[in-house]
Amino acid sequence: MLDLHAVSKTFHPGTVNERAALRDLTLHLNEGDFVSVIGSNGAGKSSLFNAVAGSFFIDSGSITLGGRDVTFVPEHKRSRYIGRLFQDPLRGTAPHMTIEENLALAYLRTAEAKNPFSHISRRDRDFFRERLRLLDMGLEDRMQQPVGLLSGGQRQALTLLMATIVPPKLLLLDEHTAALDPATAEKVLSLTEKVVSEHGITCLMVTHNMSQALSLGSRTLMMADGRIVLDVSGEERKSMTVEKLVAEFKARAGQALDNDRILLS
Repeated sequence: MLDLHAVSKTFHPGTVNERAALRDLTLHLNEGDFVSVIGSNGAGKSSLFNAVAGSFFIDSGSITLGGRDVTFVPEHKRSRYIGRLFQDPLRGTAPHMTIEENLALAYLRTAEAKNPFSHISRRDRDFFRERLRLLDMGLEDRMQQPVGLLSGGQRQALTLLMATIVPPKLLLLDEHTAALDPATAEKVLSLTEKVVSEHGITCLMVTHNMSQALSLGSRTLMMADGRIVLDVSGEERKSMTVEKLVAEFKARAGQALDNDRILLS
């Protein structure tokens, strides 16, 4: 479903700021996979997501999504079939526009046979209200309220709905609960699992929480220095503990995991 083959990316080549963000990285995801990604700062997690989303073009290698080579497809065109959530709840929505208007933008941009300048029908509004009701946050009764007045958790839940209102081929979750308080983060994670499962969406999720990385989804990747150093699933993953994960990382990456945020989580 998603294939990255020998993908490499170096920023500022030939300068004192040269940095290899991705190094000959190869990854295959089957349709419906829910993969958790973990690694220290600078490991290449965000670069991996940006490469897949088309935020930059890679230096070498190829990226295929759903059988289509998207290596040099620009980001705005990939966004029709790739949904993405960021750590910052302020990203992904237009704060001065209403909840309904934000949903309309997401829906008309991604829905097939829809013109992005089309008018929203009563049927569309009923659809938005029904989807909002599933969030269990009362937002279906506040559709004319500006998004900027919502709490961080409400906004992130709305962004999740916007990214999946027309189920994408691939959903990228870039630490999308890290900025939320624990109770709200738990609710958004639960909503995430429900939405991904309901639509069978293929998903890549970056997390700093190793317990989550082992319990959520069906597969766990660990990254270091622009490479995937550990890829576990199935029975191996079921028997994996956080302690074993740390030990495996050290054995395969040749260095200890020294990110306090990850270790303390």
